[in-house]
Amino acid sequence: MTVKSFTFNDFQENTYIIYDDTKECIIIDPGCNSHLEQKQLSSFIELHNLKPKHLINTHCHIDHILGNKYVSELYQLKLTSHKKEIPVLQFGIQTASMYQIHYDISPDIEIFIEEGDVISFGQSALEVLFTPGHSPASISLVSESDKILIAGDVLFQGSIGRTDLPGGNFETLTRVIKSKFFTLHDDTIVYSGHGVKTTIGIEKRTNPFF
Repeated sequence: MTVKSFTFNDFQENTYIIYDDTKECIIIDPGCNSHLEQKQLSSFIELHNLKPKHLINTHCHIDHILGNKYVSELYQLKLTSHKKEIPVLQFGIQTASMYQIHYDISPDIEIFIEEGDVISFGQSALEVLFTPGHSPASISLVSESDKILIAGDVLFQGSIGRTDLPGGNFETLTRVIKSKFFTLHDDTIVYSGHGVKTTIGIEKRTNPFF
C-alpha cells in the first residue's frame, strides 16, 4: 500500500489517500475546504489514474469532514464511519458557524463500521479498530502486515488527542492507545490526523503521556 497525505484547511488536518498497484484507493478524512485544496486532491487522483472505492471518516469533527460532500459527489461514494459518530457529524453545522468557516454540509453516514470489520480495496485490506476517547466513536485503520496505522486524532507524535470535547475521555483514550496501538509492531508507521508521521516504537519510548 502507498499512503499519500495532504494537509488541508485552517486546522492543518491530514487527509489520506491509500492505494495499491491495482489503482483502487480509499479516501480518509477529506478536509479540503477550498477550490484549491479540492483540486489538489482530485488532481492527484487523476494523475495517478486512481479509482476511489471508499470514503471514510475516522471521526466526524469539523476539520475531518469539510471535504466529505465534494468527494462523495465527485466519486459517487457513500460515507463510511461509526454509527455513534452521527451526532458529531450533525453538530458540524454549529461548529462551522462558531468558527465562521465555510462548510459544504456533509452527506449522512450510510455505511456503518465496527471493530473487526475490514475495509478492502484492490489487493489490500485494513482492519477497523474501535478507538474512542477523543471522540465518542472514533475508528482507526490498521494493516499489521504492511505496518500501517491510520490513527485519526487518537495518537500524535509526542502527544495524544484532546479529550475536552464532547464525548472525549482521557482514561478511555490512554487505555485504547496502550491496549490497541502499543501492542502493534514497533515499526508500525502511525499516520495521524495532524502533524507528521511517527512509529509505535518511538511513541512507546518517548511519548510523555506514557
